[in-house]
Amino acid sequence: MKTRIFDLTRREVLAGFGASAAGLTAGGAVPAVTAQLALQARPATLALRSGQPATAIWELAAVSHLGDVRLKRGDRCEVVFRNDLPVPLAPVWYGLNGPAAADPLRGRAPTAPDATETSIISVPTAGTLLADFRLFEDGLKQPARPLPIIATETNTVAADRDVVLLIEEWRLRPDGTALAPGREPKDTSPLYTINGTTSFELSASANERLRLRFINGSQRSVLAIKLESHEVHVVALDGQPAEPFPARNGALVLAPGARADAFVDAATSAPFLLHDGKEARQVGRLMVSGQLERRAPPLPLLPLPPNDLPDRLDLRGALRFDVALGAADAGWVRAANFSTSSAPAFRTKAGRTVVLALKNPASVATVFHLHGHHFRLLDKLDDGWKPYWLDTLAIEPGQTQRIAFAAASPGRWLIESVVTDWAAPRLVRWYGVE
Repeated sequence: MKTRIFDLTRREVLAGFGASAAGLTAGGAVPAVTAQLALQARPATLALRSGQPATAIWELAAVSHLGDVRLKRGDRCEVVFRNDLPVPLAPVWYGLNGPAAADPLRGRAPTAPDATETSIISVPTAGTLLADFRLFEDGLKQPARPLPIIATETNTVAADRDVVLLIEEWRLRPDGTALAPGREPKDTSPLYTINGTTSFELSASANERLRLRFINGSQRSVLAIKLESHEVHVVALDGQPAEPFPARNGALVLAPGARADAFVDAATSAPFLLHDGKEARQVGRLMVSGQLERRAPPLPLLPLPPNDLPDRLDLRGALRFDVALGAADAGWVRAANFSTSSAPAFRTKAGRTVVLALKNPASVATVFHLHGHHFRLLDKLDDGWKPYWLDTLAIEPGQTQRIAFAAASPGRWLIESVVTDWAAPRLVRWYGVE
């Protein structure tokens, strides 16, 4: 069974489910496909404990690519998705702002088991993306691995090598089986991997500049990752370029689903340390060979090419909304119960600046994710913002954080809220840009 989900048409543009009008040529012709990607939802195994049988999991795999999935900014990609798992699923792309494929919770049914569907996805910006099944975790019988997807810049970047580091967390029972998120983790123990292994090693030559794309692919935990004995310069967060800045104490703190690109000049062999808020543990190692000498000429530490997000936001004329995360009386529901007929969290006209006051009433940190747009984290007095863009934010218990974004992509977009507790449900609402 193969179903064509949609092509870019005026009807879908007006409905907000397809590409923006900017994706069409002056004569109304549909732009040509420039890339192809075959995805498969399938059973898999990981060797998570030495001396024990491999652990059964599910995964989203790119069967069309050997190694990392790399698309280019400006690509119009035909995505063929095959579901070989026993529950309806659809990949959800995090960090891909509109125009994008129709979201499966906004009027598009997920792909049935043993079915194949084809869609067209535009890649308007460069950055580190993440595709996975988080929105369908109520139906997952096994924990599922996400798939990093890289949209490369059209300009040259001053780095010798580009490496993805996907950090994942697992909850293992005594018999070695893994527990899917959203369930009580009693009698399980946490375990963390980088790129699917508990003993990750990255080889590099002395003086080699590495662009490390750190991805917190975990489901619930805010994690800090540190490379010992090196300066780590952050150049992008959540797929959007940032003015380069040094990571505090060389550590990056990432909410579940968050991404950070960093430049590291390899100097000496050193461990990767991971802290989950309770303890630090070694999860990998950088192995450096060769003699460390001054590079001539030295590589400059330059910002990544911009993605054309606005330089300024009109905070004075902004629409302002209060959003209580996960509040039972505020319209939050499990993804399985989501309906497009439900009341939106807020609505706005396209072109307006929106400020959200995100309140976390829970007793533990809660993670917020905004689909369709990236946002600025505002200063306490709303008199400025942090010099980077985000799409994911962890908010401490009892705290309120304010964010602002330019509503540039018409349509209905999801927002997510999940408490940093393995048993907690993932909740969703939607907002409208008209």
